[in-house]
Amino acid sequence: MHQLILLDFHWTELLQPKWYIEHGGLWFILFAVFAETGLFVGFFFPGDSLLFIAGIYAHEIKDKITGKTLPGLSHTFLELIGFGNIQNRWLDLLVLITLVVIAGILGNIVGYLFGKRIGPTMFHWKDNFIFKKKYLTQAHDFYNQHGGGAIIFARFLPIVRTFAPIVAGIVEMDKKKFTYFNIVGCIAWVSAMILGGNFLQQWLWKQFQFNLEEHLEVIVIGIVLITTAPVLIKIFFSRKKSSANKTA
Repeated sequence: MHQLILLDFHWTELLQPKWYIEHGGLWFILFAVFAETGLFVGFFFPGDSLLFIAGIYAHEIKDKITGKTLPGLSHTFLELIGFGNIQNRWLDLLVLITLVVIAGILGNIVGYLFGKRIGPTMFHWKDNFIFKKKYLTQAHDFYNQHGGGAIIFARFLPIVRTFAPIVAGIVEMDKKKFTYFNIVGCIAWVSAMILGGNFLQQWLWKQFQFNLEEHLEVIVIGIVLITTAPVLIKIFFSRKKSSANKTA
């Protein structure tokens, strides 16, 4: 179906969200969200842009080889449960959002339990290709500054959202409180990204006949800049403040 195989492969395609959609489809999206929100090795997944583009392909996907329009990402699950003959845009969006929300909630739970069990020792780990202690420290500082709301805010910040649940486990945040912020944050993040991609695509096409599918690289760059801007600004001003203190 929409899981295409490209013969001319290059490793840089791994940085493009559409590659994951074409090769792994719905199941890989669920795995990527689970890993990015619960496993410290999953911070490199392009969560925001992946969900935004998934919203564009929730209902239908155009095969770039044959040119045919195929059922969207949600069809994989609907077909599995015996409802493959149903094609409805609203149902497809609901199914996709629900499944991704579940994956994101479970991912954070795993991260929380991991942090509660062995998290404190992670501050003594040495940096390597997969693990960077500075990411854990940034998440810890972010959590201390925003409290329980950090679980919600972290959903919209790359890298931070990977380590926030781990930090919540390290500081032994109350389970009920964590569960509440976990569910609310995941629903807000997933809904915003998927619905944003789906409706922006429809609106731009109806108003200007502008197809987002033909400009995915620009979308990815834009989303990365928007989502990382708060972190970059904080780092910039923190360093500026530290330099000022040293010269004072």
